[in-house]
Amino acid sequence: MSYKSKNKLKVDRDSGPYLAIPWSVVDCPSYMELSATAKVLLIEVARQFVRDNNGRMLLSMRYLKTRGWNSSSMLHKAKMELIKGGFIFETVIGHRPNKASWYALTFYGLNKIKGYDEGAYQCFERSAYKWKNPLPKKVFTPQVGQITSPISPHTGVS
Repeated sequence: MSYKSKNKLKVDRDSGPYLAIPWSVVDCPSYMELSATAKVLLIEVARQFVRDNNGRMLLSMRYLKTRGWNSSSMLHKAKMELIKGGFIFETVIGHRPNKASWYALTFYGLNKIKGYDEGAYQCFERSAYKWKNPLPKKVFTPQVGQITSPISPHTGVS
């Protein structure tokens, strides 16, 4: 497949900016273990990336409500999955009443932005998702037999 000119490329897709998530991200075992909600949240974070703001993306309910998110508990769970999986990194820890946390995508380099929490730049691990273990699967293992607890104190009978 060859393209005749740059103008042909512009016709082959809708105009405007686009987000790019490398195949190495979506093909890694950690990504495959993410919930559908976490995968959608990763797209929401990637949507915010523009050249020099990696480290200043928002995942607050206030912001994401404008993007159609309605459940703060689902948002929190998905955010924790992305952090644990090494896909995003928290550069600023927010606090009430009005300071939002900032996040960075680990598949891009961290931009030096004034306002990070102390040590954030040094702790950022590029491509952390490659080295993180996939999320553990929840497996129910019933205990064999019946467990009884002693009635007397552990030092003996009083």
